[in-house]
Amino acid sequence: MANASSAPLLPLKSAPSSSSSSQKNYARDELYSFRACLRWMCVDHSSGARSAGSWAVFFLLAVAAPSGVHVALPGSAPPRPFEGMVQVSLTLAATLAYLSLHGLTRRGLRRMLYLDRLRRDSEDVREGYTVQLSRSFRLLSCFVVPCSLADAAYKAYWYGAAKPFHSPWWSAVACAVEVASWVYRTAVFFMVCILFRIICYLQILRMAGFTHEFSTFADVATVLKHHCRIKIHLRIISHRYRRFILWCLLLVTASQFAALLATTRPHAQINLATAGELALCSISLVAGLLVCLHSAAKITHKTQAITSVAAEWHADATIHAFGNDLENPDTELPPATGYLAPANAYRVAAGDESDYDDDDDDSESDDSLHESKLLHSQTNKSCFVKRQALVTYLENNRAGITVYGFVVDRTWLHALFMIEFSLVMWLLGKTVGIS
Repeated sequence: MANASSAPLLPLKSAPSSSSSSQKNYARDELYSFRACLRWMCVDHSSGARSAGSWAVFFLLAVAAPSGVHVALPGSAPPRPFEGMVQVSLTLAATLAYLSLHGLTRRGLRRMLYLDRLRRDSEDVREGYTVQLSRSFRLLSCFVVPCSLADAAYKAYWYGAAKPFHSPWWSAVACAVEVASWVYRTAVFFMVCILFRIICYLQILRMAGFTHEFSTFADVATVLKHHCRIKIHLRIISHRYRRFILWCLLLVTASQFAALLATTRPHAQINLATAGELALCSISLVAGLLVCLHSAAKITHKTQAITSVAAEWHADATIHAFGNDLENPDTELPPATGYLAPANAYRVAAGDESDYDDDDDDSESDDSLHESKLLHSQTNKSCFVKRQALVTYLENNRAGITVYGFVVDRTWLHALFMIEFSLVMWLLGKTVGIS
């Protein structure tokens, strides 16, 4: 048992041949790259010193840097009417994500990623989850890099055209500080969104294995036990991320409405130079929110679709139960599903009864055959009741990602997508001319 508990949960990566202890640790640590990326992002809370350093970097880049640049800009600089709204929205989003990430990593990285529970899953689930973990930071860069490059181009354009400082070096320093603050805040925000997507992907892999159990004619008790286990996992995920999803939804919606009111006020100067960063901030926040909502709606849809799979399995099992021959039964069908009745289990011809009344031996044979049919009929009825109870249970226990009791399904996703998309498109139409 000791060797089993210390065995790696994910396939180990091959490390270069060397005698150094660091490379040996790399070969043993299946989450080395994940931990390294967390350290590079300065959100590592594995120890007290690193946690203090992470908090210091957060206050420096998320709070002090944008506030300091805003105060340092001279009064003669060209006005940026939406700068305060952009900085407040990004800082609040980064604060929400950082607090959520701090609460998640406090339990440990392995518990946060559900690696301790991964030993009970199949090899396909573990391999698929390994691939998703290895692609997590690549997916994070797909969101952060385009937003960061666009903001860097906008800041370089503004500082180059406005020239708020007399020295170009001070302008370059202010531009670099603002870009670094932007990259840090958007990276922290998208990090939590990607983590939630990874956890939901793990549940989708488990649901695929759960669906496969129906095709192998598994026992009803095994299916019910597996479904209860998935419900517990979804309840834990919902409890851990519900505050982030709810506050993220409120924050993004409030920021969109505030931006809409600010851009539609009379005599507002709306152009790419003054409101380009506002549009970029809105796109980033809405993209992160939609990643969370899409992941939650997808796993909810997969979980609720199990009901149709179970109903199809129940119908198939019932049909084959009456079509299986008792004298030549199909050995590949387990008895637990009720594939035991002969094709004529419930059909006895009326004319055959009079032939058996004249002979005592034939009467005894008929009695034994009747008892055998009755026994298998009762077995089929018991299995039918079990399968019907399972289908009824699944119909009345629709699991999924919930936010304080409200199931996040496709109805949620469609409604919120249309609201946020309409607000963003309105804002883009006012700033960059997209309608």
